[in-house]
Amino acid sequence: MKLIKYLLIPLVLLGIAGFAVYYVGTNMASEKLMDVVTTELENSGEIDNIKEVIEGDPELKSFIEEASTADAKELPFTTKEEATRVLVNKVGLSSLNEIRVKVQDGSASKEEILQEVESKLSEEEILALKVIAYKELYGN
Repeated sequence: MKLIKYLLIPLVLLGIAGFAVYYVGTNMASEKLMDVVTTELENSGEIDNIKEVIEGDPELKSFIEEASTADAKELPFTTKEEATRVLVNKVGLSSLNEIRVKVQDGSASKEEILQEVESKLSEEEILALKVIAYKELYGN
């Protein structure tokens, strides 16, 4: 009985510690990612370019404007930080980085990117991302 107690307690503590490290590590990574992206977009003036691209593409504009009628109470998340955490958990940091590189290089179409993201997120999560993007772009 003592052997089981001496093995079980460390295993439970190790499991709790592993979960805590995973949760805290994911939170730290998502917060750092959000800070870097926000700062980079604000400093480079790229946010204005993004707005122009969206305004110039009727398909993208309608995609984002779906968010204007969404009920925020029914969304799984409502802040950029929560959205980043969900993206890091479900899509993965390396996949997000690959998407970023493809977008910067122009080697991926918007359809490919949307398809990849839609395959890993639920409809509610995609709507929540649209709401956050809409708020960021139009300040509502």
